[in-house]
Amino acid sequence: MMKRKLKVLSVIGTRPEAIKMAPLIRELSRRADRVESLVVSTAQHRQMLDQTLRVFGIVPDIDLDIMRPRQSLRQTTVDVLTGMEPVLRQHKPDVLLVQGDTTSAWASALAGFHQKTPVGHVEAGLRSFDLGNPYPEEMNRRLTDALASFHFAPTARARDNLLREGFSRGNIFVTGNTVVDALQLALRMPFEPRDGAIRKILDAPGRLLLVTAHRRENWGKPLAEICDALRKLVRQFPDLRVVCPVHLNPEVRQTVMPTLKRLDRIHLIQPVDYLTLAQLMKRAHLILTDSGGLQEEAPTFGKPVLVMRKCTERPEATDAGWASLVGTRANSILSETRRLLMDSSAYARMIPRSNPYGDGQAARRIVDILLR
Repeated sequence: MMKRKLKVLSVIGTRPEAIKMAPLIRELSRRADRVESLVVSTAQHRQMLDQTLRVFGIVPDIDLDIMRPRQSLRQTTVDVLTGMEPVLRQHKPDVLLVQGDTTSAWASALAGFHQKTPVGHVEAGLRSFDLGNPYPEEMNRRLTDALASFHFAPTARARDNLLREGFSRGNIFVTGNTVVDALQLALRMPFEPRDGAIRKILDAPGRLLLVTAHRRENWGKPLAEICDALRKLVRQFPDLRVVCPVHLNPEVRQTVMPTLKRLDRIHLIQPVDYLTLAQLMKRAHLILTDSGGLQEEAPTFGKPVLVMRKCTERPEATDAGWASLVGTRANSILSETRRLLMDSSAYARMIPRSNPYGDGQAARRIVDILLR
């Protein structure tokens, strides 16, 4: 008699989730002889999510389509929880996979708990130990871990965080981070920029500073300070160009666009697809970000990173000296960026020698564990 396939339901809601789940969804599909794979999109972020799904050729089986203008955390939570309940009742998966620290992830995990569906948490165990930074992600990931049956920790440090909190060692698996798998997939894909402006940015001479800033805790004054630092940097360094893919969130755009849009050598562009982002990271001399994903991706390219946050839940690179926490004060950002632009020895010391977050085999390991 043919053995029943393992039914796996994977949830994605935002661009970072799509990037990090794409290798796992592909690996599940590759094991179609043993796995029935279903993909649910909450569409917490509609446009940026769909852009990423197209890059990886993923078509969700179910689309909750919850995104609304200026949606609140409360409404997003309610909509995901309400939408996931009938999906789980109808499909009855053997395991529900969620990724990271989004509202989609933790609300889906709660829905799974309500339906007594085992939850696998991809990227479990990350901790900043500060509930306000990042907000609401730090609480989201703690809640998701509490609801999960399988903890797929990306690093030994993440595993140790879980052990200290009392999670069972037998349910924790160190797999590496699937973002490294995704980056390696992207770099193998053919790339030809459709936008002439992107081609000019990639081909222009001089040092390129890649900047991303969108975190909720940085809205308002902190983001204004970041913009002030960028304005002063291009004035001081004539060979420096800044490229900043501006997040679609109105809270971000209303600060960034009026402040920087008319400045020479600062390129404010729309959010780019993942292949283009990979090429911008590859071309960049230095990366300034408040993103978790870029902290994990930059070491693959040997790029130093300045993290514009008060703390990080990804300390492996900072511990190795390949990333530095600079906060969001303009003076601090200016001081550290100037140092790396002017001191070649200091810059060389921050060039990563390897990627501490993974080796590109995380998706394979996770599926192997599920099948065991």
